[in-house]
Amino acid sequence: MTTAYGPTVGRRKLRSAIRRAREAAGFTQEQAALAMDWSLSKLIRIEAGYVSISTNDVKALLNYYQVRDPAQVAELVQLARVSRQRTWWSQYRDALPPAYYSYIGLEAESSELYFYQSVGMPGLLQTQAYAQAVLKTAIPKLDDPDEAQTSVALRLRRQQEMLGRPDPPNIVVVFDEAALHRQTGGPAVIREQLLHLVGLAESGRITVQVLPFTSTVYTPLGQFVIVRFAGGEDADVVYLESTGLEDVLDDPDAVTAHLRTFTGLREAALSPAESLRRISEIAADFAG
Repeated sequence: MTTAYGPTVGRRKLRSAIRRAREAAGFTQEQAALAMDWSLSKLIRIEAGYVSISTNDVKALLNYYQVRDPAQVAELVQLARVSRQRTWWSQYRDALPPAYYSYIGLEAESSELYFYQSVGMPGLLQTQAYAQAVLKTAIPKLDDPDEAQTSVALRLRRQQEMLGRPDPPNIVVVFDEAALHRQTGGPAVIREQLLHLVGLAESGRITVQVLPFTSTVYTPLGQFVIVRFAGGEDADVVYLESTGLEDVLDDPDAVTAHLRTFTGLREAALSPAESLRRISEIAADFAG
C-alpha cells in the first residue's frame, strides 16, 4: 500500500512517476514548467526528489500530462501527501548538505545497510566521545559550539532511531583493518569505540567483518554505504561521503558495481567471529 511508504521513499517514487508521465506525454521540462507557470528549476528539483510537491500541484501536473486513470491519480496524490510529512530529521534540513539530508531519510526507511569503511567509523556506530573527536579533527577551526553540538546530537539521534527500531535494518560493516588502528581522539577513545563495536556485534544488532592487512583485495571505489529497501519498495542506492564530496547514486550500473565490490570485500574479509577477535585484540593493545 502507498500509505506504508515513508516520506523519503514516497518522494522518490513520486518523482519517478512524474518524470515518466511527462516523458510519455512527450513534453520537455521547459514546456511543462511554462504550462504550469513554474520556474524550470522548480520542476527540475521536483523530478530530482529534492523538494516535495503539493497535492494540488500533482493533480494539475497530471491533468496537463493527460493522466486520467483515477486509481493512478489517487496513488500519486497520496504519495505527494506522504512525502510532505514531517520527520524527526526535518529540523536539520537547513543545517545539512542536501545529499546528507537525503541519505538520512533513506537510511531511516531502509531494511539493509552495507558499509565499507576504509577510514573511521560509521556515524550510526560511533560513541559520543569518538563522534566529538571526529568533529574536532574534520573541522579543527569550528568555533560555533552550537553547530558542533548539533552534529554530535544528530549522530546520536540517528543511532537511537535506527538501532532502537522495532524492526532495525540488517547492518553489515566491512572495515579495512587500517581504520581500526587510527587513534582518533587518542588511545582511550578508540579503545572504547572498538569495544562498542564488539558489543553491538555480539548483541546481534550488526555484523562486522575486517579486511586484514594481509588481504590482496584492492578497491578503487573508496568507502561507501549501500541502502536497500524491503519488498522492493524502492531501488537500491549508494551513498558516498568523503572530504568535499557527498552524493547519493541511484544509477543502476553504479549501484550494481558497488554491490559487486561489497560482495568481494566480504568474501576476502575475516569471518564475523574472527573479526571480533581481531577487533578485541586491537582494543587490548590500546589498554594501558
